[in-house]
Order: sequence, then C-alpha cells, then structure tokens
Amino acid sequence: MDYELEVFEVYDDSDQQTSKRHSKHTRKKCKQKQKASVLGLENTDNDISKSKNSVVGSDRRHLSLRESILSVFTKLVVWRDQRRYQTTVPDKIDSPHSSKDFRKGYIPCDSHVNNRKSRVVRRGQLVKEKWSAVQVGDIIRMDNNQFIAADVLILTSSEPNGLCYIETSELDGETNLKCRQCLLETAEMGQNDALLGEFDGEILCEMPNNLLNKFEGVLIWKGKSYSLDNDKIMLRGCVLRNTQWCYGIVFFLLSMCLFCMVACGIWESLVGQYFQTYLPWDTLVPTEPLGGATIIALLVFFSYAIVLNTVVPISLYVSVEVIRFVQSFLINWDEQMYYEKTGTQAKARTTTLNEELGQIEYVFSDKTGTLTQNIMTFNKCSIAARSYGDIIDQRTGDVIEITDDTEPLDFSFNPNYEADFRFYDKHLLEAVRKRDADVFSFFRLLALCHTVMSEHNDGKLEYQERAPNSITIEAMGIKEVYELLCILDFNNVRKRMSVILRRDGKLKLYCKGADNVIYERLKNGQDEVKHKTQEHLNKFAGEGLRTLVLASCDLDEVFFNNWKQRHQEAAVSLEDREEKLDALYEEIEKDLELVGVTAIEDKLQDGVPQTIANLILAGIKIWVLTGDKQETAINIGYSCQLLTDELVDLFIVDASSFEEVQQQLLKFRDNIKIVHTFQPRSPNVNQTSNGRVDSGESSRGDSTIFTPQTLASPPAVSVVTFRWDDEHSTQTQSSHITEVIEEVGPPEETSGGFAIVVNGHSLVHCLHPQMERLFLEVVMQCKSVICCRVTPLQKALVVELVKKNKQAVTLAIGDGANDVSMIKAAHIGVGISGQEGMQAVLASDYSIAQFRFLERLLLVHGRWSYYRMCSFLRYFFNKNFAFTLCHFWYAFFCGFSAQTVFDPMYISIYNLFYTSLPVLGVGIFDQDVNDKNSVLYPQLYKPGHYNLFFNKKEFFRSALQGCFVSMVLFFVPFGKLFLCFSKCSILYYVH
Repeated sequence: MDYELEVFEVYDDSDQQTSKRHSKHTRKKCKQKQKASVLGLENTDNDISKSKNSVVGSDRRHLSLRESILSVFTKLVVWRDQRRYQTTVPDKIDSPHSSKDFRKGYIPCDSHVNNRKSRVVRRGQLVKEKWSAVQVGDIIRMDNNQFIAADVLILTSSEPNGLCYIETSELDGETNLKCRQCLLETAEMGQNDALLGEFDGEILCEMPNNLLNKFEGVLIWKGKSYSLDNDKIMLRGCVLRNTQWCYGIVFFLLSMCLFCMVACGIWESLVGQYFQTYLPWDTLVPTEPLGGATIIALLVFFSYAIVLNTVVPISLYVSVEVIRFVQSFLINWDEQMYYEKTGTQAKARTTTLNEELGQIEYVFSDKTGTLTQNIMTFNKCSIAARSYGDIIDQRTGDVIEITDDTEPLDFSFNPNYEADFRFYDKHLLEAVRKRDADVFSFFRLLALCHTVMSEHNDGKLEYQERAPNSITIEAMGIKEVYELLCILDFNNVRKRMSVILRRDGKLKLYCKGADNVIYERLKNGQDEVKHKTQEHLNKFAGEGLRTLVLASCDLDEVFFNNWKQRHQEAAVSLEDREEKLDALYEEIEKDLELVGVTAIEDKLQDGVPQTIANLILAGIKIWVLTGDKQETAINIGYSCQLLTDELVDLFIVDASSFEEVQQQLLKFRDNIKIVHTFQPRSPNVNQTSNGRVDSGESSRGDSTIFTPQTLASPPAVSVVTFRWDDEHSTQTQSSHITEVIEEVGPPEETSGGFAIVVNGHSLVHCLHPQMERLFLEVVMQCKSVICCRVTPLQKALVVELVKKNKQAVTLAIGDGANDVSMIKAAHIGVGISGQEGMQAVLASDYSIAQFRFLERLLLVHGRWSYYRMCSFLRYFFNKNFAFTLCHFWYAFFCGFSAQTVFDPMYISIYNLFYTSLPVLGVGIFDQDVNDKNSVLYPQLYKPGHYNLFFNKKEFFRSALQGCFVSMVLFFVPFGKLFLCFSKCSILYYVH
C-alpha cells in the first residue's frame, strides 16, 4: 500500500536566538512510487557529488580571465604575428593547475557511495536498492555497523523501549556513541515488514538547516500528534552501533539532508586581493606620435598589451598557490605543534590564509577548553549554607594549603569510585556516612538531574548522553526508583536545566544552573541560607572555580497534569515552539528551595600565561569571551597574565540599563584621558632586553627558555632547514632583528595600561548602534578585554563589531559548538580539538591541540608565511620588470611595431622554467630569522601589522630596480652592437 509523507516548509533564521516562522506553511506531498517533490525541490535524488566546481567555473581569479582574453587576441589574424605562443603555452601548462579546485572537488568514489545497497520495504517486503534510488517516504532497514543512507525518522528498533545507538564521527568527529529512541507507539510494529509497509503517518518538519543537534517536527498518525526532536532521527553519514537492526522512514534526501548543510566556506586571503592594486602595468601603451587613426591606436594598444603581459603572467597565480600549498604542509609537519598525549597534530584546513597568520592584530578566545583543560573536577561544595572542600586546622581554624603531598581521602569502599578523583575534606564523607538529610538531598539532585546513562565497559563506568524513562539510584545500600516524567533542557539562554520525577506518588522538580538565574527563582524566606551561600559562591569564584547552583521544589499533581497537557501541545507546535516551551518552563521553575552549590575546578592548560604574555608583546590584543560568571572570569584573567597587578585600573561594566552602561563608559573614558594627560609612563618595565616578559619560572611543563647563547643553534623547522656558518648566521640575524625592532618602535610595556571586564547583560547595550562607537573608543585603549556571561551570538557580534570598525585582521579560537559562530565571524578561525567534540575544528581554518601552539602558529609560521610571500612578490616583480621592459625600450627602435627582443619560445617559458625555482625557493624556504628567534623576539611580528614588507613603497622600489636592470640588459648590448655596426659601416665606406 502506498503511503504519504507530508512536510511543512518552515522558515528558520539561524542568525537569531529564536526561530521565526511563516504563519502559513507550504505543504508538499509525495507518493512512494513518485519522484520526490518536497520543500519545493523538484527531481530530488539521493546521489552524492562532492564536486563543488564546474569546468567553466573552476577558476575564478581575475588573472585567469585576463590571460584567457589575451589568448583569444593572439589567435586573431591581425595579432598572429605577436608570438601567440608566449601566452598560449603558459596557459596550456597552467591549465591543469588552474583547474586544481575542479579536480580536487571531483571525488572518484562518488559512484561507490551511490551504489551502496540499502534494504527498502516495497509492498510489504524487503528489497535491495542503491542509495541513489532511495526516495523520500521509503522505509529502510538498517543493520548493525551500517551507514545511514539518508535522514530518517526511527520507527522501530531491536533494543528495548525502541533505543538504538549511533556513531556520528562522519558528521562532527565525535567517536562516542549517542543514544536515539523511537516513539513507543511506532516501536510496537517491530520488524513486521507487512505492517511497516502499511504505515501511513504524516511528518511535519522544519526546513533543513546546518544545526546537527536541533530538529523540530511532528508525526501525525492514527489521528494523534507526536512531537519529534533530534533524539528521534538519524542523519545520513551516521553509523548504527550496538543495535541489531532498526527501521526508519526517509524524510530528507542527500540534497536536503543535514549532512550537506555543515560545510564551511573558505574565503580568499585579503592579501591576495591587494595584488590587483599593484598590477596596472599590463596596459601601458606608449604614445604614438605619428598615428592618429583610431584603428592604429587600438592595434598598437592591444599589441603591446600582449607583448608586455609577462609583467604579470599567469605563473604568478601558479607560484602563489604552490607556495601556499607547501607552507600548509610545513604547518602540518611541525613536530613542535604535535600533542603527544592525544596524538593530535596541527592541521591547516585551508591554503589561502597563511599570510594573514602573520598579520593578526586581534585574537578572540573562548575560555573553557581553550585556555583551560576542560576537565571538570569536583573540588568544593556548599550544602545547607555549609562549605566543604577545605582542610581546616583544628587548633587555629586556618585553612591548610593543599599540595601534591597532601593525602586525599580513601574512596576504595565504593566499587565504582574513580581512582583519579581526589578530595580532602573528611567532613563531607562523614556527613554521607551519617546519612545527613541535606547532604543526601544534595547528591540525590546531582544523581537525578542530568541526561546521561551509565554503563560498564571493560570494568570502567562510562557515561552516554540520553536519559532513560526511569532512574534507579543506590546510596549506602538503599535503592530508590524514580519515574522520569519530563526534562526541561538546558540552553545558552535559559542557563539551567530541570527534571520532573515521581517517587512513591510524590512529584519533585530538580533544577541546576547559573547562580544569577537560580537565585531569581528561589522561594522567599531563605535569606540567611541565600546570604551564606552567596558568600561561598563569591569565594569559589574568586578561586577560579566554576559554580553551579542546585535547587528543588515539590509539585502538585493537579497542577502538573494541567501543565503537562499544555507542554505536550507546545511540543508539537510548529509555530513559536521554543517561545511557548520557554514560557511553560518559566511557569513551573519557580518557588525553588536552595539545596547547595558545586564548585568545579578547570585547570589552565600548560603554557597559557607565557603564550598570552608573548602574544601581547607581539602587538596582538587578546579578548576573552566566556560564559562564566564575572568573578571566575577575572580570576582566570589574572591566572593567565591577561590581567596583572601593574594595571593602572580595571574597569568593570556591569550595569543593567542603557543609561547606566553609558554613564559607566563615559566615566571610564574620562579616567583614561586623565591618566594619559598627567601620569607619565613608568620606565621600570620588567622585561628582558629583547622585549620578552621575564616571567621567572615558565608555566610550560616542557618548555625551553631561549637565551642569546642559544641563537647559534640550527632552526627547528621540521621539514627543511637552510643554514650556513653559525657565526655568520647569528651576526646576520642579529643585525636584521635590530633593524626591525628600530623600525617598529619600542616594545610594549608589560606594566601599566587598562583592562575592562564587560558583563553579558551590559554587553547587550554596548553593542547597540547608538553606543557601539563609545564602547569601541574605551575598549580600544585597554590592553585586555574580558566579556563574561556572553552567549554564542554575542561572541560573534563582538567579532563583527571589531571587523566592521577596525581595519585589522582578526582571529577567533575556540573548542566547542558554542564557538562556531565566533570562529566563522573572524577572518581566521582556529579550532582546538578538545573535550567538546569536533564542531569547532570542522568550522575552522586551522586546528591545534593546545592553546600554547597558537604562539608558534602565529609568531613562527604566520610570520614566516607573510615574510616569504612578500619577499616572493618583490622578487617576482623585480625580475619580470627587468625582463619585460626590454621590449618597451626596444619599441623606440622598432617603430612601435610590437616586435620582441627575445625569441617567442624563450618568452613563454621564462617564468615557467628559467626563473620559477628561485622565486619558489624564496617563497617556501626563505628565513630572515629562525624559529627560536621568532619566539624569543616577539616584536619581529609587528611588521605584519603595518605591511612593512610589501606595500606601495616596496612595490615601486622593486619596479624601479627592475627598470634599471632592464635598461642595463638592453642598452649595454645595444650600445655595443651599435658601435660595432658603426665601425663596420665606416670601414665599408672607406673601402
């Protein structure tokens, strides 16, 4: 029996925090035997084609267009004498490289993927079909370890309660298994193919988007509506794991599926755009004193456009691409950016931005997982206004400092204890053993309010995301069974999550979240507990610990049943679903009783303080954008040397209203003006003579402090190193270092200056169009900027604000999905492959394993790439002006007939063979200083900020040098030949 699949077209604005949808939807229907016509996409199929370019559109550079036009001109009869081989031969040789993108995009294994087999239910029976033949509305069977052919809604599964497990490493790089669960109503069909073939449900869902973790839809079946979310579907590219079989109905094919929505576009380097500014010489036309006819003028013009086109040949583009390509491999092969602990190496995911790595002025960084290890360790807590976690001296009452030698508590009595877990306060353990009611309530909430399942794997307790329908906990030999009724999910706007459970007929809501969010929803009459707990919160945050507030409340059965019905209606709504659910969450998450606070330690990564200090000396401004509370952000700022005690002032913007924020910014601006006017700069700067911070002992575990005595050692580039006599190398580099430092000015002062901390609710007003100019005026005069309590959207808006108002190259670095928008907004995105999956890496241009590798990526590889590209361009234009202008001088002696001095074949291969290797060698291997000196003297990075190595001045200097060389090359032989012919003429006349 045929069945219908109906899909609503829903408009989703992914740039906003909430989705906005059309009030009227367009409904499309498709039969099982018909070609899909869903979402307005006719002739949709499931073929895969990873080729992103066509033959016609594979080359988008202006240079290739220019060369193509010149090649056409040389084939016309009137210009056939203009040595057409000098343009067509390079074009033929370059054509394979020019279509690099096309050939790169064509994947030979596309047909292999399209021809994969999938079992599809046809007329109540399973038949094998190619992936390319799968249609919307097909019900397909998936077996264990099998790839999913398309985006499917799970109908049945071999596991109890319709559970199944998938691996999404093809989509987000995460190898941990994720749990999915079908509707219990459809799970009853089992693997009855005949019954599945008669399935006649309707699916209403949103338009496909690029959000892997979000899906909204409704299944209408047998007159009832069932809410669909991300837990009910499997995406194309996933692999079924630990599940014998499952059935699903196809609702998106490849051309519409989410698998094709996650690609991140790659933009061209800004420096590459500057080439056009310096390339006007291919249209130089000498003045023709005798010809006045328009036709003659045009002929001469285009003739010399062809003759002089070797000033900017197509090989320039080829050479630039080759240099960038090899530079990317130098980054990939650098052993000093290899993280041995995880076996992760640095990776250049694009080849077009290497030079911009040497021109970064602003770095926007996440905190958790980027500056810190993102390994959360339970450190302290506050329960019923009592703090646990510190070791107190019983005699003096003072807190004893915990060191590596301090003996932790013994938890071996618990068979599931973590061997690496360390806790030192025996009072908490004693309270657990005494069955203290408040302590039991605290840990009961932690055990129940989450969305994970535990399972034993090789004797270890592992956790997988997804909450079951019932929860059983065992505490001190006592088992408690709870029925899970509802989960109120966490998101970046709510900043909290809740669960509603039933035990012994009583309903309970457990909630945990940010302190400011939970405190707003606490019941009156808890002033003493709230005040004491707030003191503990501030203390924990001041120690750099991440805090989470726990609360709970009892629910009335009648109220909950009414609320649950409205919740079900909102969950199946396709209009303003999130807004309706948020309103219902607000309705039930109130009058909470404070249970306690957790304090989690997230240690800094190795080398973070030294890296930040060195980047600041390189003239790079670092902004930290974090979701942590203000006190935690400030503490981390001091820990990583972003904030120091030598600061003149630390500004904090924490007002709530527009007017108050404006007054704070105006006050800070006036304070800065006063300090700049009356307070001279302190000469006592704690720096070494080379401009690097003398930080005492390095915070980097295996780092090496370089001294001038080590400068003679060979460069540490991992692939190829050119070096000569050590003494000559050291003297040459020292001289160059001195010249560059004198040119860029004195080093940045590590003492003095200002820093600013902006709270998330204040940042909303700072980003208002009427205040953004004042905000920029203040923050641009601060050495360090920290924005706390910010959302992912605010991170991107801050980056966009700097990009829009400052002509500077920006870089964003993060490790999680909440950093993707910020990474995409910046000129260059760097992803850290850490604990939060691979979404940040997939959206980035470069990936590294640790934040400390950013120092080498910028100060070494970025600076080298910028310096080499600039040296290559100067060399390239110099040699081409020297060669091509010989034809220009010859024009004065050949009547401007567009005759060439050199043989046409020599002209055509001059740039491709005779001079290609020297310029490529300069662009790939040239080093003014080695990698050690690049890190030891961070000021060497500053020329990239001012474009000192390649600008109009440097271009004209190279052009004038080439012009002089061309005059020598032409007039010296010409003069000699002229004298020779003159003597021959005199002798002939005498005889």
